Amino acid sequence: MFSTFEFVNPEYFWLFLLLPLLLLWYFFKRKQQTASLKISSIKGFKTGKNWLARLRPLLFILRLLAVSAIIVALARPRFVDESTRIKSTKGIDIVMAIDVSASMLARDLKPDRLQALKQVAARFINGRPNDRIGLVEYAGESYTKTPLTSDKTVVLSSLNSIEYNSVIEGGTAIGMGLATAVNRLKESTAKSKVIILLTDGENNSGFIDPKIASELAVEFGIKVYTIGLGTNGMASSPIGILPNGRFRYGNQPVKIDEALLKEIAKITGGQYFRATSTTKLNEIYEEINKLEKTDIEEFKYTSYEEQFRPWVILGLCLLGFELLLRYTVFRSFV
Repeated sequence: MFSTFEFVNPEYFWLFLLLPLLLLWYFFKRKQQTASLKISSIKGFKTGKNWLARLRPLLFILRLLAVSAIIVALARPRFVDESTRIKSTKGIDIVMAIDVSASMLARDLKPDRLQALKQVAARFINGRPNDRIGLVEYAGESYTKTPLTSDKTVVLSSLNSIEYNSVIEGGTAIGMGLATAVNRLKESTAKSKVIILLTDGENNSGFIDPKIASELAVEFGIKVYTIGLGTNGMASSPIGILPNGRFRYGNQPVKIDEALLKEIAKITGGQYFRATSTTKLNEIYEEINKLEKTDIEEFKYTSYEEQFRPWVILGLCLLGFELLLRYTVFRSFV
């Protein structure tokens, strides 16, 4: 909700141009506002300046202020409060299946593949405020990191906590990662169910064939977008572990089973993308964001708080005060 201030009829402010004319009129007519007496000499009369005479212009000032307040009231000032409610009429459920094998620590994307993915995926999640999103991790086996939820704070926190660890069995079980994601979506009643499957390798582990998992996705009406992550050629990748527990890096060929990923996307009605850089990965997520649009119904509520009444009251009070002074304190001058 946000509040703004406006004048409904600002054209009435042109009336302020009359005020200088009224001042000129008063300047030239001020001496005619009081009675005068002509005598040949004032000798013998006691003279002195009356303080009421000096304050007499106050009457005209009060009238000008009253007129100014009435002009502001005619311009109709008001506060406008506008609130918006968004109703997602046809939501989309999305599960992101993320490869967390050791090869995701390769440095062909900066700072490495996994960190680059997390940064781009976070922007994607923030751009889907009306959809439910879940996360699946897989390497040699798979598990659900976050079930489907519309709470983006929970999803982003889970995404940020994803790190390579040796607890999950090594390897790349694409079939198991896809099957786990399908399992999270099979009960969904959303108008569209989508899996974004990302990997940087080949299916070399697990006991579920990726093609079988693809057929399951088709059976439950789930579309799969596949992303192959990694540069063409060689990449600096983990090849061993040093005595201090850190990885030793060396150049390794980038091996992505693009034929498999393309087939999965084709069978399920999705698309295959190849991300060879962080910029390209970001473009891919933007493209998926455009392909999977959520129908949104927006309701706007506007309330108006009129402010002309205080100005009318102020103008009438000034005018009343001016008349009161004119017919009491200054009555001898009119």
